[in-house]
Amino acid sequence: MGLFSKIKNAFKKTKEFIGFKLNKLFTGGILDDEFYDELEEILLTADIGAATTDYILEELKAVINDKQLRTRESVKDELTDILKDIVLENEPIEYTYPLVIMLTGVNGVGKTTAIGKLAKRFKSMGKSVTIAAADTFRAAAADQLSIWADRADVRIIKHAEGADPGAVVYDAIASVKQKGTDVLLIDTAGRLHNKVNLMKELSKISKIVTTQAPDALQVNYIVLDATTGQNALSQVDIFDEAVQTDGIILTKIDGTAKGGIIFAINREFSVPVVYLGVGEGIDDLEEFDADSFIEGVMAND
Repeated sequence: MGLFSKIKNAFKKTKEFIGFKLNKLFTGGILDDEFYDELEEILLTADIGAATTDYILEELKAVINDKQLRTRESVKDELTDILKDIVLENEPIEYTYPLVIMLTGVNGVGKTTAIGKLAKRFKSMGKSVTIAAADTFRAAAADQLSIWADRADVRIIKHAEGADPGAVVYDAIASVKQKGTDVLLIDTAGRLHNKVNLMKELSKISKIVTTQAPDALQVNYIVLDATTGQNALSQVDIFDEAVQTDGIILTKIDGTAKGGIIFAINREFSVPVVYLGVGEGIDDLEEFDADSFIEGVMAND
């Protein structure tokens, strides 16, 4: 299955929820208050969020007035362009090597799986990869990560459960520097019940990377579960307090009808969605592509 087909299939539920309603809305009729009310309801129920929905409606009304559009059919392309501009507003970081990617995110969002898929992706690109199992808090976290490391055929650095996460990262950096490894992927704890300790831990890990690997490009991604909808936005807030967020890995997008959260993430946090989890397999992680996303949601077929 090609990239476009994978993404289009992943957004099948979103298209059924948003696209079909939009297509029906844009069939005939004048641009009256009822039109705007219906459009607002569709956008809100698609998890685009109040702030981003207001922005979209304001932009759309401005274009309609500027171009003096009178029919609903003439507005669909304008809405498509506005949505596309939102997801193109923030460009992902262009990778250079050596590269260190730290993944944050609450437990249960698919962070461990995302690391395994990322490892396989870089390995398939011909890059050498090492994983640092810095989630020493959750029971069996390192063991689960080891399974993914084996599947991706990459090295893993881990310590005993309860060990200092910073020490794991320190040792991992020393190892990759010695071996000249291209990519280091760092797993981190996802607990939120003691937010202060978690924030200190993430800040410490980030500082270790900065001081011990000054020549490496340091990138921080938050892993979000698309099925959690607007709750995902509060998670971005929490983790962004500790480390600068460079992008989002959005998992389980194929399991939700509310892919509109992508617009809210881009608009409200100025952070790009970089990768999409589009299935259960180790190869089911794709770079986010705005054209494929919009086409997958808005297409008539």
